[in-house]
Amino acid sequence: MLTIRAATIADAALLRRLIWELADYEKAPDQVRTTEAEIARDGFGANPQFRAVIAEWQGQAVGYALFFRFYSTWRGAGLFLEDLFVRPDFRGRGIGKALFARVARAAEQENCAFIRWEVLNWNQPAIALYKALGADFLDDWRTVLLAGDGLRKLAEKAS
Repeated sequence: MLTIRAATIADAALLRRLIWELADYEKAPDQVRTTEAEIARDGFGANPQFRAVIAEWQGQAVGYALFFRFYSTWRGAGLFLEDLFVRPDFRGRGIGKALFARVARAAEQENCAFIRWEVLNWNQPAIALYKALGADFLDDWRTVLLAGDGLRKLAEKAS
């Protein structure tokens, strides 16, 4: 039986583990920098930066979705789905779709105009799911990231 529940601070270690499992699936486990303490602070502290829901199959944690609010000057308020992950042994049971539906419900309840997310171009099972849900792919847009030395050097130039 599938249950989806809101994550709590007690789930910080579980979220960290699931985040690592997602990164491992995406062939980049060494890229995970967040710690359990940062997840606890950033998700459940005085100024939460994200929300998460956890999927449980017969009481066992099998997946999660992590998301946060943001604003588009063209569309208005939205949610950004940072992560959607189901452990491999539990795929094909509708768990990913159920997690996504829970995020969609949050978007609707909060008057958000859309949900936005990214998917790796090789992740065909996820792409098929998103197409089946009616998602639009923004192929003309490129994801950009400024971090580390580049971020630091640019920040130093601020007046």
